[in-house]
Amino acid sequence: MKTAIVHEWLVTYAGSERVVEQMLALYPEADLFSLVEFLPPELRSFIHHKPVQTSFLQRLPFAKTKFRRYLPFMPLAIEQFDLSDYDLVLSSSHAVAKGVMTRADQLHISYVHTPIRYAWDLQQQYLKGSKLERGAGAFFTHLVLHYLRLWDLATANRVDYFLANSRYVARRVWKTYRRPAEVIYPPVAVDRFQPKYQRDDFYLILSRFVPYKRVDLVVEAFARLGLPLVVIGDGGDRPKIERLVTPNIQLLGHQPDTVVADHMSRCKAFVFAAAEDFGIAPVEAQAAGAPVIAYGKGGVTESVIAGKTGIFFPDQTVGSLVEAVQKFESGIYCFSPDELCQNAARFSPERFRQQLIQFIDQKWTKFRRGDAIEY
Repeated sequence: MKTAIVHEWLVTYAGSERVVEQMLALYPEADLFSLVEFLPPELRSFIHHKPVQTSFLQRLPFAKTKFRRYLPFMPLAIEQFDLSDYDLVLSSSHAVAKGVMTRADQLHISYVHTPIRYAWDLQQQYLKGSKLERGAGAFFTHLVLHYLRLWDLATANRVDYFLANSRYVARRVWKTYRRPAEVIYPPVAVDRFQPKYQRDDFYLILSRFVPYKRVDLVVEAFARLGLPLVVIGDGGDRPKIERLVTPNIQLLGHQPDTVVADHMSRCKAFVFAAAEDFGIAPVEAQAAGAPVIAYGKGGVTESVIAGKTGIFFPDQTVGSLVEAVQKFESGIYCFSPDELCQNAARFSPERFRQQLIQFIDQKWTKFRRGDAIEY
């Protein structure tokens, strides 16, 4: 099979890029397409230093730092890729990648990290965070997001098979597109963590400082509790977070992987307050032997086993998290680092590659036989 792999943008190495990395591990001869590619030289190893075919967005002013501002042009840009020479198209999509143009004699499998969140279920939060609730800018943004929803829904028919990174996302794929999606959990580099059986007396949160991650909620809760908390991460919400910090809370900012792994392996527990599509950090914490205290919504409910590898708090509020931490502190739970590591192993890159290639091979065989595609 001549294979093309399509991704929205290649500017860093995060969760969706790890999926691209594993796709390339399965299909090293595949050609790689992305709207823009601004990877620093030290990060290009995960794409095997392959050339990347980019769109016209790559050449627009300020694209390197402001490419997200070109969102209204992304549907047009993704449709300009010429994929006519390929038998198999794999898209890794969290915005527009699934909208590439393919023919009836090409098989298109889309791995969906999420339908476009800021156009669907996070629209109001996105507008509020961008201060676009009123005025001409708000009107224009509403128009763009309305157009994006129409385009997103229409292009769902360009995909032969959907994959989702969690049952939570599969439900959202069904809600948005009325299409089923098989779940293959994303790859997590669990082997890079070494758990310590003697844990230090501090809690840990690792996150980007953006509104939906709710770092502010965690910091507020621990300011009330007075328990030691280490916060690793950075982002636009940093000034807000800094105003909430009390003496028992350490704000370390962005840290290299070695520092992150060290804190993961030593912390008393890992705290997670976001409603994420999957959530890689809680799996990494379990691989490092740290139980997870998480908001009980989203993909984390599929990666954390309540009472065995972590506990959930039911409401995304300070009071609900405070109560969960107090229960954790009471000693009624007993977590085994070995059981935590064993659970995290379910999300290894090897398992991801095995499940993905089995799915592709099965669908390719049926496709080549001319079997009807069943939704």
